[in-house]
This record gives sequence, structure tokens and C-alpha cells, in this order.
Amino acid sequence: MMKYVPFTKSPPFVSVIRLSGTIASGGRFGASNLNDTGTSATIERAFSKGKPKAVALVINSPGGSPVQSSLIAARIRRLADEKQIPVYGFVEDVAASGGYWLATAADEIFVDSSSIVGSIGVISASFGFTGLMEQHGIERRVHTAGKDKSMLDPFRAERPQDVKRLKALQAQIHDSFVAQVKSRRGDRLLDEDLFTGEIWIGAKSVEVGLADGIGHIVPKMKEIFGDKTRFAVHGQKRSIWQRFGVGIAADVLASVEDRALWAQYGL
Repeated sequence: MMKYVPFTKSPPFVSVIRLSGTIASGGRFGASNLNDTGTSATIERAFSKGKPKAVALVINSPGGSPVQSSLIAARIRRLADEKQIPVYGFVEDVAASGGYWLATAADEIFVDSSSIVGSIGVISASFGFTGLMEQHGIERRVHTAGKDKSMLDPFRAERPQDVKRLKALQAQIHDSFVAQVKSRRGDRLLDEDLFTGEIWIGAKSVEVGLADGIGHIVPKMKEIFGDKTRFAVHGQKRSIWQRFGVGIAADVLASVEDRALWAQYGL
């Protein structure tokens, strides 16, 4: 009740935002993806409710959409700059690919000794079904206006020009990712070999400059702001569809995709 007593000094508090899951645009009923639409209210509330000494991001994400990663990180930075509130990032199991993009929104990044960090790259994966279709006598019929409209169609043989165009598009996204990391980490980065898609563990990620130290949220925040520091945790609320299990069948494929992302890091 101390915070309601006049002329008494309230203990400092830190707003905590949990960013956990794969990063993808919304639209599925039961999905627990991270995206700008789903996280915007939580992030705004964390910066605006009360007078936090800092905002702490607790990140556990294998990545996903580069656009959604950029939008979420940009929102965090805009609010941090507007309100002059420092942001600290704490990585749990993994902050890789788009998950690390989120981490760069923090002024300082702390990891566990076993956290997986990095994977600064761009990937595209699909399947080809041409041989299977031929075996079963299935004919693919597609008619387009525009010669590149059906680029990388999985039901026809892969074309070299399609692969070349895809790699050019990936290079543009990769350049944006690299620019984001360099703008946020600056002179802390060890060298230029950090953008190959490789990952680093714990102390090694600190050594190469992708993180600032080994540390967990409660002891680190109390070390900085004092032993009486309190925490206000903000997270995405479950929708009514999630509570009642609506859309489970529609989310089966999405769950498989999510598991594939986590599995890249043995999780």
C-alpha cells in the first residue's frame, strides 16, 4: 500500500514484456504467434502504466517473419525513445533469426549460459512434387498473365531463374537484418563474420558482441535498480477462441511449422 501514501517514495518497478513463440502475422484463431497486432497493446501498456524505471524483454523465439520482427522492435524503440526508458533484453532458450531482431530492441542484452543466439540470415524452404505427380499421372494446369507469376511453383521443376530471383530477394532482407544489428550493437560487434546464419551459445555470444553478459532478469534488475525493485509482468492475453479451443484443426499445419522452427535449435 506504500505507493498510495502521500510523500512516501515508492520502490522502483520494472515492466516485463514476455515475447515467446514464433513470429508470424495474425489471422488464425488459436495461434500464439508474435506479431505487431497481437503485441502492440501489451508493449504500449508496459511503457505507459505507472512510471517504470525500465522495460525488460524476456525473449524466447526461434524467429519467423522479418516484417513482424521489424515492426515489433520498431514499436519498442519508438516508445523507449519517446519516454526515455531504458530497455533490457533477457534471452531464455533461444533468440535466433527474427528472435534476435527482437532482442536488438534492447539497450543491453543478457543471456543464460546455455541460451542460443544469432542465426542472422534469411531462409526459404519448400518441397517439390513433380516426380510424385508424374508417377500418379497427375497433370498440373496453371495459366498466368505475367511470366513470373508462378515463381517457385512446387508442382513444376525448379527453374534456375526462379532461384536466382529468390536469392536476390533474400539478399535484400538480409541486408536489412544486418543493418538493424549494426545500428543497435555498433562497436560491440567483434567482426563481420556474424551475419552468416551461424549461432552462438551463452558466453560465446557475449564474446562476439551479440550479447552484453550472462544474467537473469530478477537478480540483474535488482543489481541495477536495488533490492526493493518490483516487477509488473505484461503478456498477450488468450483470445476467447483459444480459451474454448476453437480453430484447433485449422492450426495443425501451423503447429507443424512452429515445431520445425524450434527443432532447428534442438528445442
